[in-house]
Amino acid sequence: MRVVHYLNQFFGGVGGEEFASTGISSQEGAIGPGRLLQKLLGEESEVVTTVICGDNYAAENLDEITEYVVNAVKAAKADLFVAGPCFEAGRYGVAAGAVCAAVSAQLNIPVVTGMAEENPGVDLFRQEIYIIDSGANVGAMSEVLGSMAVILNKLNNDEEMGSPEEEGYIPQGIVRDAILEENAATRILNMIIAKTKGEDYKSELTQTAFEPVPAPPAVKDLTNATIAVVTDGGLVPKGNPDNMPPIAAEIWGSYDIASLDDLEEGDYEVQHRGYDNRHVLNDPDRLVPVDILRELEKAGKIGKVYKEFLSTSGLANPIANSRRLGQEMAKKLKDAGVDAVILTST
Repeated sequence: MRVVHYLNQFFGGVGGEEFASTGISSQEGAIGPGRLLQKLLGEESEVVTTVICGDNYAAENLDEITEYVVNAVKAAKADLFVAGPCFEAGRYGVAAGAVCAAVSAQLNIPVVTGMAEENPGVDLFRQEIYIIDSGANVGAMSEVLGSMAVILNKLNNDEEMGSPEEEGYIPQGIVRDAILEENAATRILNMIIAKTKGEDYKSELTQTAFEPVPAPPAVKDLTNATIAVVTDGGLVPKGNPDNMPPIAAEIWGSYDIASLDDLEEGDYEVQHRGYDNRHVLNDPDRLVPVDILRELEKAGKIGKVYKEFLSTSGLANPIANSRRLGQEMAKKLKDAGVDAVILTST
């Protein structure tokens, strides 16, 4: 079996984050994790081509790299396609999911990737492809690749796929028919009895639950309050100094506005693909309203505007990652003595 493997710049041996803007390219044979993958797939399989792309380049040129990978798989006459595993790397996960989905749809060959459940690529592609639950620990590379190899061989041999618990892939939200010894009425009664006794039981319907976030107390005196602006609309200074990705952002930035009364057109850009940002580019105050806040500050209606605005891209960001970004931002602002935040979105 001929295999094509997709890796980011780190696992492809190019370098770390400083090489994240490296363009897409191909090399013959297995590289890095691909060598272990080849061994796990067995003697009859060979990684014939490795495609490598920087995470930033992939995030900013998703259509281009998807087309490139599909053509590379065609040229290699591949029977199987593998991407990653990506663990918690968000940009890597989104790219891996996109190229897997494209190869599966256009070439109809088995594909698989691996990610942590918190990776934004999971929410985007879990229903289209099999994604092995890699967890966050890169040290589990061998175990994760082993699970990916098992899935790939099953797909290749048209074997029946077991449940997510049995096979180690992330649930796809699909309910499959199955023949069970107990009927539905008996099973639900057993669950109710177990629940009333405080015993463990497992529901057959998994529901998404979000922990409640209590509303904070109101600001008692706005005239003495320090107000900050936080946005998930992706506004950054021209040149994107922190290399904020436009999708699946794992970072946030903090940008100086201490001496500004207005955000000028041409001084800022938007790193976010989820909305038409032309109006923001024409007037960045539409997203980060420094002009109005300065008016309120000068009129004495608020104490002062915090010296920086905080920004990230909220596009395709799962709850776990968004929660982490929010906690980091909140800590910075609390440590700085900020009393309240205006959160702007798209």
